[in-house]
Amino acid sequence: MNSLVLKKAIDFTTSALLPGGNIVNDYNFFENINGKFCLLFFYPMDFTFVCPTELISISNRISEFKNRNIEVVTVSVDSHYVHKAWSNVPIELGGIGKNINFTMVSDIKKDISISYNVLDDKSGVSLRGTFIIDDDKLIKISHVNDFSIGRNIDEYIRLFDAIFFNKKYGDVCQAGWKSGDIGINPSIDGISKYLKENYKKL
Repeated sequence: MNSLVLKKAIDFTTSALLPGGNIVNDYNFFENINGKFCLLFFYPMDFTFVCPTELISISNRISEFKNRNIEVVTVSVDSHYVHKAWSNVPIELGGIGKNINFTMVSDIKKDISISYNVLDDKSGVSLRGTFIIDDDKLIKISHVNDFSIGRNIDEYIRLFDAIFFNKKYGDVCQAGWKSGDIGINPSIDGISKYLKENYKKL
């Protein structure tokens, strides 16, 4: 099985554009997510078309991540200088704006994308790979999208909430679970009770 789910995340050190616009050449992934949950978010390239909508969507919801102690790290095969140039382009002109509020990692050697199995061999850029990593650095959820399909950032917030709920209460999260819903006691009695009372809502 090639899935990374339930395995430890893969560490890396590389150059990156940090929140606020500073560039570093020795950004270490594990050091910066230590003790936190993490959204590791691969995208194809800067100066493209779907990508700015995804990154702006993350930026618009950054307080939702920070309030949950979630570090957001985005990765593409562009250099940190290209990340910086893209952030200097106004949003209305296709850029992502100067107020970048999450880390943008450079994977110019493509080894990070290879290690997370999201590099598209034909194009040489990353697919839209998303990894939800818990505070023990274990990968809990992995999604990979085609280039043409943007992701729903609210869905990742929902998934983090489901992980927090399960970790706190031990109940599992049924299809369509959202914050505020009950869960299911993971037992025959638990699922029987839940389905009896809720199957029409599924």
